[in-house]
Amino acid sequence: MDMMTQGTPKSNNQISVPAAVSIGVGGMIGAGIFSILGIVAEAAGGGMWISFLIGGIVALFSTYSYAKLGATFPSAGGAVEFLVRGWGIGSISGSINIFMWIGYIIAIALYAQGFAAYVLALFSYSATPLLSKMIALASVIFFTLINALGAGSVGKAELFIVTVKVCILVLFAAVGLFFIHADNLSSVHWNSMSDIFFGAGILFIGYEGFGLITNAAANMNDPKKNLPIALYTSVLLVIVIYLAVSITVTGNLSISEINATRDYALAQAAKPFLGTFGFRLIAIAALFSTASAINATLFGGANVNYMIARDGELPTFFDRNEWRDAPFGLFLTSLLVILFILFFDLSGIAMMGSGAFLLIYAAVNAGHLKILSQTGAKKSIVIASLILCLIMFTVLEIYTFEKSPFTVYVMVLLLISSFIFERIYRWARMK
Repeated sequence: MDMMTQGTPKSNNQISVPAAVSIGVGGMIGAGIFSILGIVAEAAGGGMWISFLIGGIVALFSTYSYAKLGATFPSAGGAVEFLVRGWGIGSISGSINIFMWIGYIIAIALYAQGFAAYVLALFSYSATPLLSKMIALASVIFFTLINALGAGSVGKAELFIVTVKVCILVLFAAVGLFFIHADNLSSVHWNSMSDIFFGAGILFIGYEGFGLITNAAANMNDPKKNLPIALYTSVLLVIVIYLAVSITVTGNLSISEINATRDYALAQAAKPFLGTFGFRLIAIAALFSTASAINATLFGGANVNYMIARDGELPTFFDRNEWRDAPFGLFLTSLLVILFILFFDLSGIAMMGSGAFLLIYAAVNAGHLKILSQTGAKKSIVIASLILCLIMFTVLEIYTFEKSPFTVYVMVLLLISSFIFERIYRWARMK
């Protein structure tokens, strides 16, 4: 039986192109633009907008590969399906898929903690660890229920959330561009090109979410036509928004001001021209952004779990459906996210996400090279995408190791653990 027809999550709901675009935009403009803006500015200086452009170009190359693969092999698994098609059902695809699932779990927990922080900041509550964790847990439970209602509910929720936050960011950029100080954008404030590339590597987590759209392919009408449209539309839209926002921030704040307010630089940049109202408006956009990131990533993470089990790389009970035909993987993913929130402080390993997904995209591109005859993709573009992912990964890990060696150690440990788990499971299944 063809892998594509072997059980995908049941759903009578169809995801439209606008809803699919919203899932991609929701996954990209999540916690990233709000939480890492100051970190990118610290690395790139006034050349921060170039970092966003470089990251967008790398994302576009991978988008080409994902569009070709998704149109040829539409399924609920997205990258899981692509890895299996390229590498075959075995230890390599299984280990990388488990690593990708872990990456989704960490990302969701990070987004949930970010959501809690913005709730507390917006309403001026004292940020106690217990209250923060309770809000984070509530957000995960709420969006788990939204996902359980079906793919159509996820798409509709994303369409509403993304519309709100994009309108706020567009308003911020459109108004702020009229108040920028040209001197702030001068090249004299740029850091070295190596630092600008470091910045691009750090912020890649702000682009990786476009891959979530491919998880919706099984629930789209005519995915061969509509999936590429949704992928390219979402990535190009996010590139434009990121460029406008980064130019507005650097044009309204000096680098020293950005560094001084790095945790809320985007909101601080709204104050010169929108005052306290602007600060609160951006905080609301942050809430919507982290919320939509939780929603979209839960959707992708649950499908990843489902498809891994379907291909025999996790125990078979993982691929069964539960309440309202929602995959068991959704509830398991949510449970593990909750455990991460309760027992771990993820702030120290947040940048691990960018490195993890750069590795995953590199693996997808490498596997794609094995099946070019089936997808009809141009070999040169896929090779370029693979090389760009590896270069960005190397640059990022060098920078991360200098700043936080522990982050690199944790990522390596999780990667090795994924391979060990897969090998042990396959060995146990053969006995």
